[in-house]
Parts: sequence; C-alpha cells; structure tokens
Amino acid sequence: MASAAARAAAPNFQLPFPCGETWVGSSGSYAHTGNEIDFNGSANDGDGDLGRTVVAAAAGTVEISAYQTGNGYGNLIKIRHSDGSATLYAHLNTRSVAQGATVAQGQKIGAVGKSSAKYKVAAHLHYEQRSSSGAIVPAVFNGVTFKYPGQKVKSNNCGGSSTPSKPSQPSKPSPPPEPAGSPNPYSAGKVCGAGFKEIDSASLASYGRVVLMYSAATGKNCVVTLRAGGTGRDNVSAFLEVKGKSRQSDSGSYQYYAGPLRAAAARTCVKWGGSIGSARYESPFEHCG
Repeated sequence: MASAAARAAAPNFQLPFPCGETWVGSSGSYAHTGNEIDFNGSANDGDGDLGRTVVAAAAGTVEISAYQTGNGYGNLIKIRHSDGSATLYAHLNTRSVAQGATVAQGQKIGAVGKSSAKYKVAAHLHYEQRSSSGAIVPAVFNGVTFKYPGQKVKSNNCGGSSTPSKPSQPSKPSPPPEPAGSPNPYSAGKVCGAGFKEIDSASLASYGRVVLMYSAATGKNCVVTLRAGGTGRDNVSAFLEVKGKSRQSDSGSYQYYAGPLRAAAARTCVKWGGSIGSARYESPFEHCG
C-alpha cells in the first residue's frame, strides 16, 4: 500500500480533455491488457472525434513525443509527473509539445486521431496511467477511480494544478519571456503556400512552434518554424530530411520564421524539426504514408 507521503505527492489527475467536456471511456479493445482506456465523445461516433483537443491530465515533463510503429501507438506523447508516475496519450492526429517540454495541467498537447502503423482504428484517444515502475494502473480522475470496463466521465480539467513536490535534481532556469510585441502575421499555410495542410507540429517553449505540412496534390512536405511574435530578431532554424536523401535546413536571425523547406516525400518517411533560441525539436523518421 502506498505511504501517506506518496499519496500526498501524487498528482490530482484529471480527464485528458478540456473543462466541461463529457467523454465515454472503454477498456474493451482486443489489444488491451486491462487498465488502458479508449476515449470517444460518444459510444459509437466513428471518426467524429478526429482533431478534438487533448490536454495534459497533470503537470509534468514530456518524456516522449514521437511517432511509434511496432507497438501500435502511432503518434504518442508520454508525460512524466512529479511522483515518478506517467500518462500516455496515443493514436494522436497531431502532437503539440516536444520532448523535454514542461507542460501544465490542462495544457493542449495534441489532437485526437487514428494514427497507428500496427492497427486499423477509428479516431479515439488511447490513454494510460502508469506507476513509477511502468505498470499500467487503474486510472483515477479527480480522485475517483475509473469504473472499468466503461464509463461516461465529465472533465474537471479546468486549470488546476498537480500537487507540487521537490524536484529530484536542481531545476533549470526558466527561459526569458518572449518580448512584447505584435503577434506573428504569418501562418504556416501562408508561408508554405496554397495546397499545403498541417499534419503535425511541436511547440518550442513560449517562443513559437515548428510545423510540418503536406500537399496531397504534389506529394510534397513543407516545414516552417514560426516565432510566436514579439519585436526584434532571434536565432531561428528549420530542417526537413526525406529518408535516404540529404537534409535541407535554414537558419538565421529572423523576426518571423525560418523556411519554408519543401521536398517530395510521397510514401516516404521524413524527419523534421527546428529551433528558436535554446528551444529545439527533432522528430524521428515518421509520417511514412
């Protein structure tokens, strides 16, 4: 049994969806071993939840933000929490946070999807709570254990925070805030051009984000790193690497963005990423379709 100190340090996990939303959870998938949960907006909604917002169930550090193949998770985010426990969010359509990022409870981390290289699935969120040893444990939301094998649950993820605890190592100093100024007037679509649609992105702390786009008409990917805004310039970079080919990159002291970098990559894996100041993101080879 967990000690009183361990229970006190445990995060107050909330549903991984915005405040007030109601979702149906089920542990009945044939691929499940017991305590995993698949979430949908209703019991039988097909792909109706595709693109809906997924948020962090508790504050923590992003341990994994990547596309995974052999385990069937597809786009996966794993967040490590203050007591050593972890939450996993799988099959995402997009990932909005990079490995190493610190996230707050209720912060958007991605969108509901159906990504999986192993299983053919309808859009849903595959969710797990894991102990510090890695075991998948019964999920608890707002202090109440989920009623397996299925339950309709309303989100109380309304801007609360997890119980703080002492860090296991000295914390790194926070980066300086983005200087005040006008928002970036450019979007990824405006920079990459007509026909490109966003398929993935990663945040770069508070500085901005790097975006991966794809044009079905041309079979090309496009990468652009966008500053959030502010005045002056910063060191900004972007790169795009098609598997088997040389990496393209762009870096410099830019006010608004680095890129665009375009390359033909139909049915070919790509690696992509970028940086703003000290914040960096680099993906594995992914998006191979």
